[in-house]
Amino acid sequence: MRMSPPRTFLSAVLGAALVGTVLVPATPATAAESPDLSVTNAKAHLDQLQSIATSNGGNRATGRPGYRASADWVRSKLDAAGYTTTLQSFSTSAGTSYNVIAEWPRGDANHVVMAGAHLDSVSSGPGINDNGTGSAGVLEAALAYAASGQTPRNRLRFGLWGAEELGLVGSKYYVNNLPAADRDRIELYLNFDMIGSPNPGYFVYNDNPAGNAARDDLTAYFTGRGVQTEYVDVQGRSDHAAFRSLGIATAGTFSGAEGIKTSAQASKWGGTAGQAYDPCYHRSCDTISNLNLTSLDRQLDAIGHMVWTYAQKDYGSTNPPTGTNRLLNPGFESGAVSWTGTTGVITNSTTKPARTGSYKAWLQGNGRSSTENLGQSVAIPATAAAATLAFWIRIDTAETTGSTAYDTVKVQVVDGTTTTTLATLSNLDKSTAYVQKSYDVTQYKGRTVTVRFVGQEDASLQTSFVIDDVSLVAG
Repeated sequence: MRMSPPRTFLSAVLGAALVGTVLVPATPATAAESPDLSVTNAKAHLDQLQSIATSNGGNRATGRPGYRASADWVRSKLDAAGYTTTLQSFSTSAGTSYNVIAEWPRGDANHVVMAGAHLDSVSSGPGINDNGTGSAGVLEAALAYAASGQTPRNRLRFGLWGAEELGLVGSKYYVNNLPAADRDRIELYLNFDMIGSPNPGYFVYNDNPAGNAARDDLTAYFTGRGVQTEYVDVQGRSDHAAFRSLGIATAGTFSGAEGIKTSAQASKWGGTAGQAYDPCYHRSCDTISNLNLTSLDRQLDAIGHMVWTYAQKDYGSTNPPTGTNRLLNPGFESGAVSWTGTTGVITNSTTKPARTGSYKAWLQGNGRSSTENLGQSVAIPATAAAATLAFWIRIDTAETTGSTAYDTVKVQVVDGTTTTTLATLSNLDKSTAYVQKSYDVTQYKGRTVTVRFVGQEDASLQTSFVIDDVSLVAG
């Protein structure tokens, strides 16, 4: 959790000024069965984060090698589980940092439910409670959902944020660089920043009226398991703040930081009155020993409850009208937003002009043996009478004339574990101007598929495949 402003946060909020204990359960959003997520698995994730910190100077702070190692490890776990992942880089006062964004390639992309936590520590320690616990909880919920066989109604997305400790930089960068239409698709953001404090409290965010329904669901979940909660206004100190500022519903849980547990709180939660919820907050002793596994287990299951519940919540039908492009950021003008694949493929380099705007996707042109790819997950409604994938492409080549396709770009649709190649274009299709290509993809209606372009080049003589203004129109 980010450092508090000069006025001590918890003396003003988490002490006597906290809103009173909440005892009245609310009606959950759906009747989805709550999973019992594995605290053993979550603890194993924390062991790995501790190991990364130990091997990298004792911390996982932004700009330090321990943070990049943490991001790479988390992303590898999510990749292996079947998520579409992005390592989003951005600049900070301490150098370059990264957000790890993972999306489950099923569910209505017009209704997105997000859960997130910050992955970075402060420079003084490994940051196992702050915020390895939140990161481990979100990661385990994502992995468990992937393994569950569930089919979500809505699109699930998970964010592990960089540079939170420098001022919520990563989450702000992510939200501020989303096109307005993409922001509008986010129905709920759930934040988990410190959930295993050694002298824990059970706090539920109460700082965003738009998220009151989710707040009440969290409260009811804990109450139903005999755990009393208290509401807390975390005063914009964590990553939900950027979402909240745009009117997006937010909620979350918190087990406490530097504030002091009261006698009344110790009576209902156990632990030690007169002591901080986390005496090692932002200190070198925030290690793998600085945990309360009961709190971690309870709050991990609360994360699972919210993910399972809101994955199935009926937000109503808002399918775009006939003729609307269902791909997001189709002209690449927002950079790599909504697209995944090889870093650097989407570019505004003036060496190869875009068809419209400044950005385009530039596959290959390396003059050496290599492979690059680009893709986006998209839902095609079952009610569509027809669906067409189209794009504009310009192919420049240094290959000699003849009949051999040395360099290629494949146009593919990935449906679950099945990959279908719609077309293979090559150096033989060279053109001095952009040419439009289109393909019937009506057979995939009722499915969430990934549209993918895969460029392959041999060991000599370059071919550049420059793609712009992609569309998938279904209606």
